[in-house]
Amino acid sequence: MNAEARFWNDLAERYARQPVANPGAFERKIEVTGSRMKSTDVVLDIGCGTGSVALRLACTGATIHGLDLSSEMIRIAQGKANAEGATNVSFHTGSFESCEHFEPESLDGICAYSLLHLVEDLPATLHRIRGLLRPGGFFVSSTVCLGDSWVPYRPLLQAMRWLGKAPRVSMLRKSMLADALVLAGFVGVTQPDVGADSTIAFIVAERPRDD
Repeated sequence: MNAEARFWNDLAERYARQPVANPGAFERKIEVTGSRMKSTDVVLDIGCGTGSVALRLACTGATIHGLDLSSEMIRIAQGKANAEGATNVSFHTGSFESCEHFEPESLDGICAYSLLHLVEDLPATLHRIRGLLRPGGFFVSSTVCLGDSWVPYRPLLQAMRWLGKAPRVSMLRKSMLADALVLAGFVGVTQPDVGADSTIAFIVAERPRDD
């Protein structure tokens, strides 16, 4: 088990007990995401954590997969799915980079809530996301962009990471993330106003239909 997986495993129980920071914004994000989904879709939630997003989207009737590096996060997510009787949601443990559960162009949609600021190679991650989507498939992300904040987060996070109290975090900016999506070949890149905090980039995009 690598250090990142160990960090999130240790955090899983506490993470599961934390309330949603901005419930109104979260509900609007779910509404926007769900509006892109059909009951015949196959959708992947990357970095699904304890399954909150995947399980909320289950009501669309789509086949939903959740993937997370942390086996403890997945254990909790699966327990919630069992308790709710969500038979159209499946959870998998593993890294997105090495995941072999999905074939190229096999997904109608991909979600990445609270993930892209944690990946080591953003262009490579976006390239892989695009490759897994069918032409016309949608991508929805909600990402902390601490590079847009006046608070000097970088030295604080570096110290916390050295103490084992924080994961690796990239200092993204909203404009940087939107530009990265365009460079990766996505179209229709928009940032709907869902009432999120000013450092949160909520972005909707899609793979070109004629790709």
